[in-house]
Amino acid sequence: MTGREFLDAIETALRLKDVTRHCYTEGGRHESVAEHSWSAALMALMMRDEFPGVDIDKVVRMCLIHDLGEAFTGDIPSFEKTGADERTEEALLAEWVASLPEAVSAELKALYAEMEEMQTPEARLYKAIDGFEAVIQHNRSDLSTWIEKEYELNKTYAEDRCGDSAFLKELRREMRADTEKKIAEGK
Repeated sequence: MTGREFLDAIETALRLKDVTRHCYTEGGRHESVAEHSWSAALMALMMRDEFPGVDIDKVVRMCLIHDLGEAFTGDIPSFEKTGADERTEEALLAEWVASLPEAVSAELKALYAEMEEMQTPEARLYKAIDGFEAVIQHNRSDLSTWIEKEYELNKTYAEDRCGDSAFLKELRREMRADTEKKIAEGK
């Protein structure tokens, strides 16, 4: 990869610092997609000991790249995203990935394919972390920033991503307890 190829690629990815998500931070501003991805990657790294048979470095890479398509389309909350939105994002991302130097392009294509298929423990763990991070961030944000549907959504979102992991099930129960406490204290 040349220096110019690197700069062009990273400048595109750095757009995610300015792409805001629906969720707010504890400090009251919109969270960026880059912050969400970093938080998810950190969560994966901190779970290393809970999943000794899982390639956590791969999970971290998945968490870091999973929302790169939003550099082209912006963030659309999961409860509003349509099939057409997903196809547009996937097409623009695929075009960008194909434009990268071969080694980088090949790695990203392989990671995206694995994430799409959801057949490996790494892909399933990344997907759980992605959803969990959103719930945790909502629990940290001021209740006044929530829209009505989030009161119920935050109680159940990503529950179906726990699989047979006792750790993920316990973590999700704790997140729900935090949500319920936040709602009870806010009313």
